[in-house]
Amino acid sequence: MTTKRKITLADVMEMTAYGEIRKARRQKISLAKRDRRVSVGPFATFYFENYDTMWMQVHEMLFVERGGEEQIQGELDAYNPLIPNGQNLICTLMFEIADETTRARELTHLGGIEDTVKLEFDENTIAANPLADGVERTTDGGKTSAVHFLSFDFTDADVAAFRDPNSRAILSIGHRNYGHMAVIPNNVRTALIRDFD
Repeated sequence: MTTKRKITLADVMEMTAYGEIRKARRQKISLAKRDRRVSVGPFATFYFENYDTMWMQVHEMLFVERGGEEQIQGELDAYNPLIPNGQNLICTLMFEIADETTRARELTHLGGIEDTVKLEFDENTIAANPLADGVERTTDGGKTSAVHFLSFDFTDADVAAFRDPNSRAILSIGHRNYGHMAVIPNNVRTALIRDFD
């Protein structure tokens, strides 16, 4: 089965029809997302995206905002870049801190954190590349955003090593004010392997 790499206009449902299946689709994608999530440290969570998560995001935006046909292309332009291309993994990194005061304080000390993320497995190290979306994620004052979009770009050799069940995969953040790492669980690794060609 070929993995889809792009949401097209033909993939977008009419909103009345989507509304009828929305609850079931949300439950299904929620279950799938459990196998695509890795927490690193006390409040950083990596959500690895794919066609299904982005298809759902596009439909949720259209359903909630009700922008009609004029809105569709904008959503496709925003979310298609977050679908893996077969040689990479793409994630949304979120700093999830419920208390607004605490969140503002913590983010003030994490400027440039998006440049300190790595994926290590076997003897391979892949640095995350922040996706260019036209939004500056770290301010001149050193405050970072609560949301980042990152790509881990693989060579063929990297893909083969990542698929090796005997290698351990570690996701790390090496920022001076947030140094944490986590082993990627087997269920997540299995799901991510399917993102490659």
